[in-house]
Amino acid sequence: MSEEKSSGGRWARSDWWGGVLDAPDPGVLARFYAELRGWTVWREEPGNVVLDAGEGVAYLTVQHNPDYVRPAWPAIPGQQQMMVHLDFEVPDLAAGVARAVELGAEVPEHQPQENVRVLLDPAGHPFAFTSLEEGQNETVECRARCG
Repeated sequence: MSEEKSSGGRWARSDWWGGVLDAPDPGVLARFYAELRGWTVWREEPGNVVLDAGEGVAYLTVQHNPDYVRPAWPAIPGQQQMMVHLDFEVPDLAAGVARAVELGAEVPEHQPQENVRVLLDPAGHPFAFTSLEEGQNETVECRARCG
C-alpha cells in the first residue's frame, strides 16, 4: 500500500467512494462478499470491516448494527424495506448463483426477470446478479424498476 501511495497509485487518490451495509455480524457478511467477488479485507476493527474491491476507488464497509432488521423481499407494506441493493454482472448467471449459494446466499422465490437473479446475502440484504449477454435491454429496464 505505501509503495503505491508514494508512486501516486490508487491509494494516493482522494476521490474514494463506497457503500456501508449494516449487519448483526459484520465479519460474516464481509467475508461473504470478499469470497463472492474476490475482494480483500482492507481493514477489520471491532464492529467494522472494510473491503477493497481491488480496482478503481470503490470500497464496501460492513458495520455492526445491534438493531439490524432483515428487509423483506419482495417488499411488504409495514415491514423493513431494503434501503439499497448491490448489482453485479456475471458471465454465467447459473454458475454465479450456484457459487453465491455455496457461500451462504439464499435464492428467494420472487424473481423479477429471467436474466436477473435476486439473492439474499447472509444478513438478508437483497443483491442482484445479471448477465448482459443474456438480455442487455432487460437489465437496464430492471435497474429502473426492480429495486
